[in-house]
Amino acid sequence: MKITIVGRGLIGGSLAKAAIRAGHDASAFDKGETPRVEDSEVVFVAVPPSAVVEVVESVVPRLRKGAVVVDMTGVKGFVWEAMRKYACSKDFVFVGGHPMAGKERTGWANACADLFDGASMILVPYPSCGRLTLDMLEKLFLQLGFARIVYTDPAHHDAMIAYTSQLCHIISSAYVRDELAKDHKGYSAGSFRDMVRVGAPDPDVWTELFSLNRDALLPVLDRYIKRLEIFRAALAADDCAAIHRELEESVAAKRLGVGAV
Repeated sequence: MKITIVGRGLIGGSLAKAAIRAGHDASAFDKGETPRVEDSEVVFVAVPPSAVVEVVESVVPRLRKGAVVVDMTGVKGFVWEAMRKYACSKDFVFVGGHPMAGKERTGWANACADLFDGASMILVPYPSCGRLTLDMLEKLFLQLGFARIVYTDPAHHDAMIAYTSQLCHIISSAYVRDELAKDHKGYSAGSFRDMVRVGAPDPDVWTELFSLNRDALLPVLDRYIKRLEIFRAALAADDCAAIHRELEESVAAKRLGVGAV
């Protein structure tokens, strides 16, 4: 299959390398370059959300009839609305996508063919998208190493990503700036490593993601802060029963499968 990727960052580079590993004819281009899409059956758009419209509209006139365009951004509501005008296009098919994989280090230099091995691929198709297109994409993503395909709508996607990804980055970013952080060596182990792993996100990338998803992220952040305030109030009052009760609720939540991936 002929595949073109627009965006040579971690995700775009890894898509290109995974596609080549799977035996496809894949090429990747930087956002500022003119991608060769005329013969491509699939075009992956791996650029920031604010750049998706520009990239898609630049390639639309040169797409082969029936081509499938899939964006790879981490916010779907914004892209869904911006691309709605193409939902019923007879010339090409647009599908929202989000690969649930990544690294702390970004860029083409850190891209790898196995980045998506065992990961989930989230697809957010318009209702007008045909089953043939989705069947083709499912087969392709499994070839690229993904273990499962998850279908959802943009609102649910953005709410879930606010919780499973963006909140984690906010918490970690706040955590690493504590005055004790610089002295952690000799006092830290697995729990510390888990907390700081995503504590240095790319400011440009994540500022945009947080801002575009603020309607979904704010309620999640508010609920988290409320739970912290309950713990703080219990500690301030030396209310051991309240602390124990909160911890019991956390244990119960974990028993329901929270934390399993």
